Amino acid sequence: MQALTKRSKQVDRRPMTAMEKMYLPSIIKGMGITFSHLFKKKPTINYPEQQRPFSAVFRGVQILNRDEEGRERCTACGLCAVACPAEAITMEAAERQPGEENLYREEKYAAKYEINMLRCIFCGFCEEACPKDAIYLTQTFTPANYGREGFIYKKEDLLIPNPVTQPEEYAKAKGTIGKDIK
Repeated sequence: MQALTKRSKQVDRRPMTAMEKMYLPSIIKGMGITFSHLFKKKPTINYPEQQRPFSAVFRGVQILNRDEEGRERCTACGLCAVACPAEAITMEAAERQPGEENLYREEKYAAKYEINMLRCIFCGFCEEACPKDAIYLTQTFTPANYGREGFIYKKEDLLIPNPVTQPEEYAKAKGTIGKDIK
């Protein structure tokens, strides 16, 4: 029977020589590889002091965006939660009350918005599904935590700072997005 591929190799079944039985050539070869790594550039970086560059398409932690007047963009339409394949997003909608026009853009807003970061797979479908450009994936890591409760990000954790009351923090958060905020 003929083989389907040409990847098969004949196994050498001849007995080992005296040098091969001592394994000395193999040990010397292994030590040569080890010593060659001593003179190469170290691939490790000191993380808090140095940060490695990310690609332009890196997807990190999500944020909820605001408009230029500081109002929340999210209208609680639920498209991001429906688009999420891991079902990591949960939200509850509420209606805007009279006098809250400076807080929310539309009549409806997200009273509760949570992302379970233990379930999130950072696919970016939530960002693509949002018609109001309210959710973005930033260029930052998900920070480490000791408990499961710390990985459930609430609306207060996800909201970008208000550009009217906190312009410096807003500019800093806007610079980490990697995309233009509309």
